[in-house]
Amino acid sequence: MKKILVPFVFIFLLMACKKDVTISNSGTLSEDVNTWIYNSMSYYYLWNTNMPKISATNLKDNPMNYFYSILYDYRKTDRFSWIDSSASNLANQLNGINTVLGIKYSIFYTDNTQANIAFVIAYVLKGSPAEKAGLKRGDIILKVDDKTITPSNYTSILQNETLKLGLGSYASGVFTSTGTSASLTKVELQTNPILKDTIIKWGGKKVGYIAYIQFLSSFDDSLRNVFGRFKANGVNELVVDLRYNGGGYVSSSDLMTNLIVKDISARAGTVMNKKVYNATYTEELNKSSGSSAFNTNFKFENNNLGTLSRVFFLISNSSASASELVINNLKPFMDVILVGEHTYGKNVGSFTLTDSKNRWNYGLQPITFKIANAKDESNYGTAEGFLPNIAITDNVLPFKQLGDPYETVLNKALLFISPTAFQPFSASGNTPQTKATLFQNKAVSDNIKMDRQDMWMKPNL
Repeated sequence: MKKILVPFVFIFLLMACKKDVTISNSGTLSEDVNTWIYNSMSYYYLWNTNMPKISATNLKDNPMNYFYSILYDYRKTDRFSWIDSSASNLANQLNGINTVLGIKYSIFYTDNTQANIAFVIAYVLKGSPAEKAGLKRGDIILKVDDKTITPSNYTSILQNETLKLGLGSYASGVFTSTGTSASLTKVELQTNPILKDTIIKWGGKKVGYIAYIQFLSSFDDSLRNVFGRFKANGVNELVVDLRYNGGGYVSSSDLMTNLIVKDISARAGTVMNKKVYNATYTEELNKSSGSSAFNTNFKFENNNLGTLSRVFFLISNSSASASELVINNLKPFMDVILVGEHTYGKNVGSFTLTDSKNRWNYGLQPITFKIANAKDESNYGTAEGFLPNIAITDNVLPFKQLGDPYETVLNKALLFISPTAFQPFSASGNTPQTKATLFQNKAVSDNIKMDRQDMWMKPNL
């Protein structure tokens, strides 16, 4: 399989739990691993006081199962913690390195019988096999390896390493096979999170648009460069498309906040957000670092847009965690207008915990902190997350390209900025679109690990 080398290593994501964890080494390997898991979680886990007593747990259980057995109210209160049997694989996921075809797709029923479904590509990753095969947003997949996609096979049909994708079209409410196909082989790929950036002239305004799909610190300078172009070209409205962004590095979400917030010179050094840890970890942080361990302050960025009084975010059920953090960070300081559907609802984050003695390779990603903005607001951690100010469902086909002023959700934001700039389809030359029936609201990736909703940072100790 082709490998794409990445010229950076995020050592801190593989940092061991710095609190020394003592185990007896007198039991089976599973018992020793599970004792380490329990003791690590007792120190860092946000809900550590809600864990069962170790004597009430099954230390002989498989470590993967054991981890989930000690989580607090798993799937309800804690919807987010996870474990990976390989810490290196976990680090790759967090850094946007996955084995993929390179597509994310929305899923629609093909007709009223609802017997079959279609994958409609929402985006294609830069440099991916899908991009090299000429696939793009809006392309339709009706068959995989000559099999029709159905509600019973859609979760497993893209699992093979090499796949033949049978393509289709959509017009006047009807999905039709084109008789063409594309054969693709998955590769290990470094995600470039900046799908699209452009400046749209609309109603006398210069609107900066960026579609950003993961907060990756290795692309922080690329993000700065986009905002530098916006600033140099006099952008006076901003639309940030986070519809497909499930989170990432807290530090990168802080950077985006610093690039957007109004009056950064006046804000620098004042509180942007505040973190809350469990009582055990809080006590240690107070001893070692004091209050500086809990607050993140604004920092001056040369490419901050400076004068914006408002910002538009395009959102969906897949907008989560670090995406929601940027929204929450900015709410006290400027008008934040949300366009689309409600967000995922995740106001907590994690760090990676691994064994400092390298006795095993498990990587833990437990929830370790909750986060609030400068006004102590953190009320979006529910199943409905942030509700949109302007509600619209992205179910109009054919999809238009990201950054196209007539793309369904972006156009809704632009109409708010200036309805006078809108031209009807007949005048603008756009192809008529019709609504289709979604099979599910969330767009998904060909590698499910790309769809995690999280934000993460390194431990302070």
